[in-house]
Amino acid sequence: MQSTLNIAASGRLHVAVIMDGNGRWATARGRPRRAGHAAGIAAVRRTVEAAPALGIDLLTLYTFSADNWRRPRAEVRGLMGLLRAHLPAEAERCREQGVRLVAIGRRDRLPEAVRRAVEAAEARTAGGRRLEVRLALDYSAREALARAAALLPEGAVAGRGAVAQALAEACHAPAMRDVDLLIRTGGEQRLSDFLLWECAYAELYFTRTLWPDFDGEALRAAVAAFHCRERRFGGVPVPS
Repeated sequence: MQSTLNIAASGRLHVAVIMDGNGRWATARGRPRRAGHAAGIAAVRRTVEAAPALGIDLLTLYTFSADNWRRPRAEVRGLMGLLRAHLPAEAERCREQGVRLVAIGRRDRLPEAVRRAVEAAEARTAGGRRLEVRLALDYSAREALARAAALLPEGAVAGRGAVAQALAEACHAPAMRDVDLLIRTGGEQRLSDFLLWECAYAELYFTRTLWPDFDGEALRAAVAAFHCRERRFGGVPVPS
């Protein structure tokens, strides 16, 4: 098993996060759900800042799922408003820290002002090399797989590489890489249609911590738990 030190030095961990619990965090404090989503932005910032020192070079955040459109209209409007309002400042912060922002998922259903903010953030941070942060927006793994299948040549027998390439095109992403560690906050234990192809051999880590309370130490604990696991990818342990 590779040590934490070696992995941190190589900086090749892909960590994906299902950021759950914003609404419950706000409700427990007698505040509107929007307040929980706003507090979640600070948790994103803390997580992004802590990631590189833990050997993470790719961080994918489940920001807004395709199914989230079914939430109350006012809540959806509030979420889109938060994205539009905070992306410019967060993009500048990321640019200063060498962080690249990339959105994956559909873009055609996003409000135009949000789409423009996303594209501006991507352009402003395109030179980031220290960490890539992918925001899964209007994202559904099943929809992405279906779109990828439609991009493959008719009648062709596609290998994993071809499927991964088509999936990247379907998600508007530079490349789709396997997830090493999937974290879900808020106590629920399910994938919720997130990165199903990429999580084929991901280590799963569930915590009851609500997303607005998540921070660098919580991320460190999740990565430490990851390093304590033996990943065999279908094989058998190698004698030491």
